[in-house]
Amino acid sequence: MGAYILRRLLLVIPTLLGILIINFALIQFVPGGPVEQVLAQLEGEGNVFGGIDGSGGDAGIETEAADESVGRRGLPDDFIAELEKEFGFDKPPLERFLNMLWNYVRFDFGESYFRSISVVDLVKEKLPVSISLGLWSTLIAYLISIPLGIRKAVRDGSRFDTWTSGAIIVGYAIPGFLFAILLLVLFAGGSYYKVFPLRGLTSDNFEDLTAIGKVADYFWHITLPVLASSISGFATLTLLTKNSFLDEIKKQYVTTAKAKGLSEKKVLYGHVFRNAMLIVIAGFPSVFIGIFFGSSLIIETIFSLDGLGRMGFEAAVARDYPVIFGTLFVFGIVGLVVGILSDLMYVFVDPRIDFERRG
Repeated sequence: MGAYILRRLLLVIPTLLGILIINFALIQFVPGGPVEQVLAQLEGEGNVFGGIDGSGGDAGIETEAADESVGRRGLPDDFIAELEKEFGFDKPPLERFLNMLWNYVRFDFGESYFRSISVVDLVKEKLPVSISLGLWSTLIAYLISIPLGIRKAVRDGSRFDTWTSGAIIVGYAIPGFLFAILLLVLFAGGSYYKVFPLRGLTSDNFEDLTAIGKVADYFWHITLPVLASSISGFATLTLLTKNSFLDEIKKQYVTTAKAKGLSEKKVLYGHVFRNAMLIVIAGFPSVFIGIFFGSSLIIETIFSLDGLGRMGFEAAVARDYPVIFGTLFVFGIVGLVVGILSDLMYVFVDPRIDFERRG
């Protein structure tokens, strides 16, 4: 098993390298780089974040270097050349990519173009929000899907199974962002009830609250985002649980246990449950990473949560390349590590699985 883990860890390096190469190459063809963003601001066409939050606020770039009249007539070439040098675009793409790789090897991810803060500090600040959202969403999905899947397996073919399957299909067909907007309209003061806050992870007076008040305030804010993001893994997990239990119920040992006079509940939870839940429990890392990747961007943007997904979106709009690549690097690392943990989880819950022999 140790050799298998070592191979998987070594595969992380070329995989991350491939991610960086593909995205670096794509960015070379995307119009409107950071230099163009600065020029647009200096010429009075708005700042790099104006299109995101509508505030038109300061993007952290000093504009006093060029007055309004110069901006209207066009900026001088030497000023533009100085901007390109400042952002590193005076070098050819290959040299810039190799420099970036060398910095990444030394764990130097650079500094944001527009926020005057290192990428590492930005990721450390935003990552807990995304992980928190992913963990709670995964937990809610499991708490609902497992009992429902067991119930559907026990009552397979009944009206309960049919109606719940229809509801699951409808829920699965609804995009996460549409469900999020529906929740906002219904329960966040849209057109009906104002039960939950519209945006953010905490209230303005969060620091003044007691310990219990802070916990309550946190869960009050995160309820709608968690519900919106957990719907993506809800249907798959429910059907996986149902099918896993159905496969076990049809096996010979279940018939033997019933023939010995054991009650249905004893057979179900004393024998079937332990075997059927292996694949469901082992899939926890995969479900988490699916929710983490699939929901963080849209859900964080809709609910104005200051997480990694929203930061990556803002960086992409602003062409903040160090933040873009730093975010991709973190997402790649998390995805690859969780993939390894998922394999280890299978071995943990079922020692009969041997990846080393399979290899």
